[in-house]
Amino acid sequence: MPQKSETKPISTEDKDKAETEIKERQREIEYDLRDFTIDYIVQRFNDDEFYIPDYQRQFVWHDKHKMRFIESVILGLPIPSMFVADADDGRLEIVDGAQRIQTLEAFLNDDLRLSNLEKLPSLNGFTFSDLPMSQQRKLGNRALRIIVLEDTTTEQTRQEIFDRINTSGVKARSSEIRRGAYKGRFMSFVSKCAENGLFVKLCPISDTRRDRREAEELVVRFFVYSERYKSFRHDVDKFLDKYVQENQDAFDKERFKSEFYGMLDFVDKFIPNGFAKTKTSTTTPRVRFEAIAVGVNLALRKKSDLIPTTVDWLESEEFKDHTTTHASNSGPRLRARIEFVRDALLAGAK
Repeated sequence: MPQKSETKPISTEDKDKAETEIKERQREIEYDLRDFTIDYIVQRFNDDEFYIPDYQRQFVWHDKHKMRFIESVILGLPIPSMFVADADDGRLEIVDGAQRIQTLEAFLNDDLRLSNLEKLPSLNGFTFSDLPMSQQRKLGNRALRIIVLEDTTTEQTRQEIFDRINTSGVKARSSEIRRGAYKGRFMSFVSKCAENGLFVKLCPISDTRRDRREAEELVVRFFVYSERYKSFRHDVDKFLDKYVQENQDAFDKERFKSEFYGMLDFVDKFIPNGFAKTKTSTTTPRVRFEAIAVGVNLALRKKSDLIPTTVDWLESEEFKDHTTTHASNSGPRLRARIEFVRDALLAGAK
């Protein structure tokens, strides 16, 4: 039988080192626990004393989630703690809980009418003002637990906490987390690229997915894969995050800008339907975008004045196979679809 590899015994020195490291990290995070009534939270939110920072994701709860949450509050069920940060100006920055606070604000202002309640169907059709006065008071006076991160905590640590909170469940997409966890010149540049009119035209994205930062996700993939697609293995999120973190404030902005807009101009001129499958498509598959966008960019690096003699390969079975979603996180598949487009454009080009 194969022998098990021996594990190095943990020495007293190792334990002392671990103890020191833990204490140092714990000192970086100072927080306070506070209980605020719902009336107080909503009032402070209306007064902009509780605010949602620009890096936070858009409000994305559907009615089903709103109704379930309000029903839970009325029933008095335990509500997970919300997380805010004490800002320099004395206000409280909402890190986790924006959707809950906005839902409470809408309900208390009669902008939300209850429907499809499971446990309290007699309340269907009610607004907050329709509730018996006793229930209005009980709801408004109910206290919710708030974890307040103190202003002595560094911005880097706050971003790390934001990252960990939003990767602990299924609350946010990787693109939303990345936007908040790795703020800097690079992600600001990505956001501007994602808002470009030609990009919006060539790359249809539903309003829901756009609100959840799908456009930024695609732009990040364009830049990262254009630089490092050959070294990708299998974990997309970690691969993208590593690059963004390393280039938060140090990247060749002028070259990136030139390549991005040059790629868009080429696609607009020579690729029917842009990155979409058809003229009427309302979505853009990620694998198709990666193949075309990065493939075009690599071809233009080889031949900046490239004029393709044909793009019939877009309708070929080979291209369709390369841009199906199966094995989309595979390194060989990524390389194959990007290089297929690059080589197809360069073959016989003018």
